[in-house]
Amino acid sequence: MNVSSLDLSVVTPMYNEREAVDHFVARLRPVLDRLGLAYEVVAVDDGSRDATVARLLELRAGWPQLRVVALRRNVGHQAALAAGLRSARGDYVVSIDADLQDPPETIGDMLAVAREKAVDVVYGVRHDRSSDTIFKRRTAGVYYWTMRRLVGPWVSDQAGDFRLMSRAVVDVLNDLPEQRPVYRLMVPSLGFSSAEVSYVRAERVAGETKYPLSKMIKLTLDSVTSFSATPLRIATWLGLLSFLLCLGLMVSALVAWGLGAVVPGWTSLYVAVLLLGGVQLICLGLLGEYIGRIYAAVQNRPPFLVAMDTEAAMDTEVAMDTDDAEPQISLPQK
Repeated sequence: MNVSSLDLSVVTPMYNEREAVDHFVARLRPVLDRLGLAYEVVAVDDGSRDATVARLLELRAGWPQLRVVALRRNVGHQAALAAGLRSARGDYVVSIDADLQDPPETIGDMLAVAREKAVDVVYGVRHDRSSDTIFKRRTAGVYYWTMRRLVGPWVSDQAGDFRLMSRAVVDVLNDLPEQRPVYRLMVPSLGFSSAEVSYVRAERVAGETKYPLSKMIKLTLDSVTSFSATPLRIATWLGLLSFLLCLGLMVSALVAWGLGAVVPGWTSLYVAVLLLGGVQLICLGLLGEYIGRIYAAVQNRPPFLVAMDTEAAMDTEVAMDTDDAEPQISLPQK
């Protein structure tokens, strides 16, 4: 099928989702079939170590719209999503996770809003996160609060990676030279017209969460360093404050020496050394994060490598069949 023949692409990154695949397909396929559109589902396997790919290939035998893109290794959720966006061919592209915390039934509402309001992006906004743990809700709230103040007020509150985008938005995203994309910030930063559809966030259908605390911290760090120089400014202000504090300590020490009130002690020296050492280490760490991203950008290594794409394999088979169909010259018989 050509790009123009597809109305909708649904991109879903998967990592060790064997337990959730069947539930996901059972809910997603009826929703897409009822839309009456030409569609494809791009399932991007992010280097799973279980039978996710094998099960997807089995399901594809009875669902030709299912396209399986397998990456060579685990590269992370956002990079896997980037691979799916580059593979998607629809006029509209929806990104959704396979854990069914974001309801597939909302896709029809997103598409209707995009067409009725003539917008390029429709965000799925979670207005009820009661299914999440208190810790998850609190950390999510802190994340969005921080991003809105460091990055800009245009960051959608409580909008994750469940969204619908037009082909124009996807093309721009694919052309950006981002090494560590954070799409929940990149998409609103482009300034395309947008709308929102609210939904209730459900519990994970099966398996374990793929966003533990360590990955949440990494996502926050990538979000801040990729979209704001505020940490560097904070480091500068910390350095200035520490300098002023040390200057005050020097003045007080000289005054005490001049008055002959110098008492041998270690408290002031101990506090000063700890303060200066801590501030310097924080500043060096922040500088290191930015330099590391510059280093990665200069290397320009691909963020992911595709090991298998069922659509590309099908195109190759069709090409081979076409070559075999060339007219053959029959030799005269003796």
